[in-house]
Amino acid sequence: MDFAFDARTEELRGRLLAFMDEHVYPAEAVADEQRASLADPWTAPPVVAELQAEARRQGLWNLFFTNEHGLPDAEYGAGLTNLQYAPLAEITGRSPQLAPTALNCAAPDTGNMELLAQFGSEEQRKRWLEPLLDGRIRSAFAMTEPGVASSDATNIGTRIERDGDAYVITGRKWYISGAMNPACEIFVVMGKTDPDGGDPRRQQSMVLVPRDTPGLEVRRAMRVYGYEDHYHGGHAEIVLDRVRVPVANLVGEEGGGFAIAQARLGPGRIHHCMRLIGMAERAIELMCRRALDRTAFGKPLAGQGVVQQWIADSRVAVEQLRLLVLKTAWLMDTVGNRGAHTEIQAIKIATPRTVVDILDKAVQLHGAGGVSQDFPLAELWAAARTLRLADGPDEVHQRSLARRELRQYR
Repeated sequence: MDFAFDARTEELRGRLLAFMDEHVYPAEAVADEQRASLADPWTAPPVVAELQAEARRQGLWNLFFTNEHGLPDAEYGAGLTNLQYAPLAEITGRSPQLAPTALNCAAPDTGNMELLAQFGSEEQRKRWLEPLLDGRIRSAFAMTEPGVASSDATNIGTRIERDGDAYVITGRKWYISGAMNPACEIFVVMGKTDPDGGDPRRQQSMVLVPRDTPGLEVRRAMRVYGYEDHYHGGHAEIVLDRVRVPVANLVGEEGGGFAIAQARLGPGRIHHCMRLIGMAERAIELMCRRALDRTAFGKPLAGQGVVQQWIADSRVAVEQLRLLVLKTAWLMDTVGNRGAHTEIQAIKIATPRTVVDILDKAVQLHGAGGVSQDFPLAELWAAARTLRLADGPDEVHQRSLARRELRQYR
């Protein structure tokens, strides 16, 4: 395993770091000011479009997308491996509200684009994938439900029933990321086409539901620790009341929804972990600056033993996480997602949990400022803590990983 960055990665890192310094960090305050004056708070501030235009101009667009399926436009994929993309995603994690969106590398669109590229029909790719890759529309992934324990996807209760040349969909979803954004034009909806089937992992299917389909209601925005997360288009509760879509809107095959979800979530999990490391790096930077800037009990905070311990422990933890994420990326590139299954689960357990702890130390060091809107720490903490639930809670990954470990000794 050689984790040294190759020439292309180093070149992209240099360009991306400069892009962050020159454009993204200065835009954070601008975006907040612009959003306060928008009639619709879910609309992206104008500065986001400016960032996207600059990112495209600099060749920093769709860095996550490999374009293995030969879409015609060169902008539709940088062709990077997971190992090449990892340090770039980490950099964007330093400003998770703006940077991923600026590069068209933001969830849930990234996962939906990969899903459509791998499983979508030619017509579905033309209609939905290409506009997503071009940044003209946004999307949402509708799986989680309030009425069941969605950590077990076989519990999904939404019904998808065949009626002639259409599917009729009835159900209720919540925490559907991006759904409040008016630019979100397509929902990837998971539900049951065969609720009585013998194999609980073959009961589900996925269908594409355009936003303007009658019967689809975006009911309300769900808060996350009090934040509405405008930058990601919110997290909505949606209701599907006998929504009718053509059979051609089926993604893949009937009964393939569970497998498609697993294929989608693997890369999404590592992308989250890559960005989380960037969040931790920004927290360490803020900790160090604050520690050198403030004095308590006659000496700088940086001279206090407990503060030095926090900073040292945080550095050690980040270096450990980065190596584990890079190993996972390398395995995904060399033996595939299935071969990296244990490592994907390991990083999904370790990274959010550890980064929450680092952010908590940074909040503590900033005192009242740490929980305020004057620093990004409180919002970063809320995002990191949420990722201990998103894409599968810690306990589900621990259960699966332990079973694999025990299997060796049975």
